[in-house]
Amino acid sequence: MSAGRSCPLSYRYAPEVFAAAASASTDTLYVVGGLYGNEQALESVLDMFAAEPGRKHLVFNGDFNWFNVAPASFARINERVLAFDALRGNVETELGPLPGGEQAGCGCGYPDWVDDAVVERSNAIIRQLAATAAGFPHWQQRLAALPMWRRIDVGGVAVAVVHGDAESLAGWGFARECLAAPSHAPQVQAWFDRAGVRMFASSHTCLPVLHGTVDGQGRPCLVANNGAAGMPNSAGESCGLLTRIATTRYQGGRSVDSARLEHLFIDTVPIDYDNAAWQAAFLAQWPPASAAHASYWRRIAEGPSG
Repeated sequence: MSAGRSCPLSYRYAPEVFAAAASASTDTLYVVGGLYGNEQALESVLDMFAAEPGRKHLVFNGDFNWFNVAPASFARINERVLAFDALRGNVETELGPLPGGEQAGCGCGYPDWVDDAVVERSNAIIRQLAATAAGFPHWQQRLAALPMWRRIDVGGVAVAVVHGDAESLAGWGFARECLAAPSHAPQVQAWFDRAGVRMFASSHTCLPVLHGTVDGQGRPCLVANNGAAGMPNSAGESCGLLTRIATTRYQGGRSVDSARLEHLFIDTVPIDYDNAAWQAAFLAQWPPASAAHASYWRRIAEGPSG
């Protein structure tokens, strides 16, 4: 395996797993992917969720760790996140020993269009974060025991919550680059047919997209990728994003994108956090010349360029 690009078989599952009974049923679902150790964003997410009325459920769908290499920050993030429902992303998976001694570097499964230098820096970040995690064996065990996926029903509509795509913890099949390619459409339709759900909620690939399609029966289906909860998702912005799926309209402010699926309202909702405090916390853990600073500081300060 090429560390950071290829992932072990233990990362994989079949789309048919989502035919299992739902692990939760709710009227409002928050899907928060790619928190990346941003404590200020986490505080905002919890405040937003607390303000939601009615029957509600919050799930962190992986990579809530990443930049939180300081031991105190690592402990705080995991204590607060794991008080809620959570999946393990590739980051959490790589913070402890893999079955059979497998090694996947950062576990990102980066496609060919990602530069080799980015891959190597991500492998360096996970090594440093894993060294921090080794001081917290309790959290390592908790993270290793987390599931790779959830089936959650929202207003009676089946939603598959994943970190990557319909077949892999680190799959890129729900990246905006892939979803924009017409040649990828038959694969996405096949995933919906095999999974028997009407919606996939994902993150992993770091850029947001709401993508409508149909299954083999002609029923509308939706892929919602929130991009990153803990980093800006467009140029000039300083907020993260989460996916809200609900039987009621969002009343908490603006959404940057929205869709309807049957009687559900789906919104990509901004997470406004204390950006100055977050930037200071990041720089304290990843100063200039560090791997994370080289890969992420420009995005944190200015938003993504693409």
